Amino acid sequence: MSRLEAKKPPLFISESLTRDAVSQSLSLLSGILKSSYGPAGQLKQLHNGVGGCVCTTSQSSALLGRLSISQPVLRVLTASVRNHVSRFSDCGLFTAILCCGFLENFRSLNVAPFTVIKISKHLLSLCMDHLKSEACGCRVSVDFSSVETLVCLVRSILTSKPACMLNKTEVDHLTTQVLKAFLFTVPCHVETSAVLGKCVIVPVKGRRVVDSTVLPGLLIEMPEIQLGKPLTVKRTGSNMIKIALFSVSMSGDGFNPEEGTIAVYHGVSLEVSELNQLLDVGKQLVEDEVGLVVCQKVMHPSLKQYLKENGVIAVDRAGLSLMEPLGRMTGSQPIASIHSLSPGCYGSLKDLCIESFASKHFLHLIPEDTVTCSLILCNRSETTWDELKRVCETAEHVLQLTVKEPLALLGGGCTETHLASYIRHKSSSLAASTFKDLDCSQAQYQLVAEGFCRSLESVASSLSHDGEEILTDMVYGHCWFVPSGSPCVSKWSDLVSKCGCGMNGNTEDLNWRFLHGQSGSPVLQDCPKEPSVKVADLLTLDCFAAKCSGLQVALETANLILDLSYIIEDQN
Repeated sequence: MSRLEAKKPPLFISESLTRDAVSQSLSLLSGILKSSYGPAGQLKQLHNGVGGCVCTTSQSSALLGRLSISQPVLRVLTASVRNHVSRFSDCGLFTAILCCGFLENFRSLNVAPFTVIKISKHLLSLCMDHLKSEACGCRVSVDFSSVETLVCLVRSILTSKPACMLNKTEVDHLTTQVLKAFLFTVPCHVETSAVLGKCVIVPVKGRRVVDSTVLPGLLIEMPEIQLGKPLTVKRTGSNMIKIALFSVSMSGDGFNPEEGTIAVYHGVSLEVSELNQLLDVGKQLVEDEVGLVVCQKVMHPSLKQYLKENGVIAVDRAGLSLMEPLGRMTGSQPIASIHSLSPGCYGSLKDLCIESFASKHFLHLIPEDTVTCSLILCNRSETTWDELKRVCETAEHVLQLTVKEPLALLGGGCTETHLASYIRHKSSSLAASTFKDLDCSQAQYQLVAEGFCRSLESVASSLSHDGEEILTDMVYGHCWFVPSGSPCVSKWSDLVSKCGCGMNGNTEDLNWRFLHGQSGSPVLQDCPKEPSVKVADLLTLDCFAAKCSGLQVALETANLILDLSYIIEDQN
């Protein structure tokens, strides 16, 4: 009998945030995230150390999904951020950097964690009330009757990821294509509740980004298509193409030994029997005037040949990802058994044609009325294509969120510095009853408020990676970047032309100060009603829903970690 090792008791760790190992890990994670933030962010190359795929990125979803994190406290932080990204696709780095900032600023305060949590929740409520009010100076309404603001929103997302390596022409082209693809998914006729359609991204690697385009309907890759021959397909009496969609394998090897045993009479071939069943299905499809058969899995070559001889186009290995948009676009119900075919399961198409991109050939399915489209996404290399695909998916999701809540927030660090100025102004004029309700002193409240504001400002300062000086103005509370190596001048307006988001110019004396200098006088004005730079001049914008959620997630996660008394680790 082998020797058994005695079970070890669990390890109890108290005061987790004050431990050197946790502090160093938090500081390291914060540094990685901050250096990746914004259009000038530094790229990270991630690999597992034993070979395999190498990922070059600055995106939070790719970074946090591939970083190996052992500290339990940081695993809580990254899990919260990844959950936020799974729901909103955007503002992942903002959320993570802000959460790290809250932890770093709050843990150094000589205030009890319970008090810090109560005060910070009150500060968060002030921020959220301000962001949702009409008087908010960092909020922009999105008008869907014009594409100008939507262009700014998509462009801001595309330019925020340097690993895509896009130049201005490519950004302009791709912004147009992403927006065009999104508009295809918006239904023209809405009766009760609108349901947005689907955009399927089709990869074409090794081609120029400006070759990317959008087509209505869906593309299915078919390497065996013969380009020289005309595409003939059977049509119904109404000149439509009937389509059958199979989610079951049609390869003829449907019997699975794991499901049990099967008795076969002597002289009977199981393979022939299954093939006869498949051919019977083919005959039924031909009789029902089906013109296109799409199978998610493999189709038997004899069945494909039979369908071809009878004017039916057969496509197999379509894959799971295409089944849902195919069903929605054509109105067909996926057939899960070859033993039962119902006329009600068929769908319809307006037309079929062949499209070629680079060395790839596709069958183009064109519906009668579509909210489904295909974005043929081109890029020069596989690494940049993967990054570009994630960015385009983010842009599409942000546009969907904006339909639900047609608002955007100013980007370029301006929302963060504006909120910090607003909180400083608001916290300096609170009634004494507020401190009583929170069971804290005014001094404690001011300490936590200053830590809260510095955390917001640390996100804005993370946009600078080249030693730029960062200013904030005392009128609108926006963020301004002074190029590194600029000469000393008596007036800041000689060095800055416009703020980070692009809304305000240097046409007036805005009383600038260094972002991390001493706290100045409170902000007394909101942003102007009419921006000095028109929206067509490309404002930098952020998704309203994603950023509001990120602000809440960052603080709630920081408060959760601050409230941890013990970490219990199993040693076995």
